[in-house]
Amino acid sequence: MNEIVFDILPEMEEERIDKCISNYMEDLSRSYIQKMIKDGNVTVNDAVVKASYKVQVDDRVRFVIPDSVEPDIPAQDIPLDILYEDRDILIVNKPKNMVMHPAPGHYEGTLVNAVLYHCKGELSGMNGVLRPGIVHRIDKDTTGSVIVCKNDEAHNAIAKLLKAHDITRKYRAIVYGNIKDDQGTVDAPIGRHPNDRKKMAINEKNGKRAVTHYRVIERFGQYTYIECQLETGRTHQIRVHMASIGHPLLGDTVYSGRKSPFHLEGQVLHAMTIGFVHPGSGTYVEFEAPLPDYFEKLLNTLRSLRTC
Repeated sequence: MNEIVFDILPEMEEERIDKCISNYMEDLSRSYIQKMIKDGNVTVNDAVVKASYKVQVDDRVRFVIPDSVEPDIPAQDIPLDILYEDRDILIVNKPKNMVMHPAPGHYEGTLVNAVLYHCKGELSGMNGVLRPGIVHRIDKDTTGSVIVCKNDEAHNAIAKLLKAHDITRKYRAIVYGNIKDDQGTVDAPIGRHPNDRKKMAINEKNGKRAVTHYRVIERFGQYTYIECQLETGRTHQIRVHMASIGHPLLGDTVYSGRKSPFHLEGQVLHAMTIGFVHPGSGTYVEFEAPLPDYFEKLLNTLRSLRTC
């Protein structure tokens, strides 16, 4: 059992308690939080409340997260590219076309199915039965480094680092066009697209602050190979930010209206480097996932076309 206690700050006043907890602990799903409130696991000033309760300044919120429940999803013997493992965490190099966790209509073949088998079910339960061990996510067609937490203590520690933007996350990507400057920063809030709820967008009114730093690694005329470092971690952040400055990711069918001349499966984006203070040792650690074969081959193709 894990207990989270925090006081309501002035900027949180009059928010619903379920939304308040969701903002405070972004790794937990809203539906899971609402279930915990309904089950009496959330109190405000030692009193049980409903999800619609509006918080007040100096309210003391106590959120009791039950011990892990064995997920009702199958453990599957799916090969994993493990970059690092100890008793607290697992760093996995996620392949293309692998969904992070089960969802309605998609209960098998995910990273969760694979790590359930590998870890024999010993995973944190803070994110509910469909997302055991998952503290952050990358898209289905994005490859690279992912942290999996084996216990609630590690999960809580990593979640706090994510919230404080204290995790190093560097991505490699290939974008359309020749970026003018050798480096730059996109600082623009990201929220749901006003007309398409499946997409994210630059949203000045309802978005959350999002910052992406980028630098050019190599130029190919019509395309640019870049590194992006996240200061924040919003959904589809790199894809939305680069598209917003006129350089959408090559292969991105959601945020680019261009048809790729190369045979690609989704955006060319790889979560290469991840670094953080280890929840067990308290020391900074960093891991690097090598570029996948398709990415290396694409770079070689672009280099050959550049020299023609």
